[in-house]
Amino acid sequence: MSGREAILGKVRRALGSAAADAARLQAVEKRLARPLKGVIPARGQAGDAERVQIFCAEAEAVHATVKKVRGPDAVPAAITSYLRAKNLPADIRMGADSRLRQMPWERQKALTVRSGASDGDDLTGVSHAYAAIAETGTVVLHSGADNPTTVNFLPEHHIVVVAARDIVGDLETALGKIRRKFGRGEMPRTLNMITGPSRSGDIEQKLLLGAHGPRSLHLIVVEG
Repeated sequence: MSGREAILGKVRRALGSAAADAARLQAVEKRLARPLKGVIPARGQAGDAERVQIFCAEAEAVHATVKKVRGPDAVPAAITSYLRAKNLPADIRMGADSRLRQMPWERQKALTVRSGASDGDDLTGVSHAYAAIAETGTVVLHSGADNPTTVNFLPEHHIVVVAARDIVGDLETALGKIRRKFGRGEMPRTLNMITGPSRSGDIEQKLLLGAHGPRSLHLIVVEG
């Protein structure tokens, strides 16, 4: 008998239940099938337009930059303008996300778009968020070929596109969207919740950007 089995056996004996107690197993299955929500702060709860404003304000408060555009066709031009303003090469890396792929990148003649996971040599990565959280200015991305996790962390500059309709009020709602998309037993290997660029204040309490990942985070909110 393993140590784990011994401890669980003592707990069962103390509770007066058997390992194969059908009623208890049924209760556990029912509880897992319908997870309960905790206390949800009111800060992110608002109508659609106000929720977008809250998200943008919270993101900028943690050193991200935000640009709003009308429709997905405006995203490539917005990215080109950002790269030019930051004096960055017109070269980006992104995954196979169909929402990004359908955008008119060919209109940006000078822009080079590289596909697949980052090998660490890319200066700028582009991802499409699955959701965003208004109360904290957080973008939510799940792992996979569509938006490789390497693109989130290896380039020095990370550009994240998020649809305004995917901005929710709170963390619990974002997690609920993930559960509904994948279902039980099919959850993504990794779920990245990114709030601002990578930063640390461990050394002499001085803020250092880019300590563990990108030193700049630029968010493009697609309205309409």
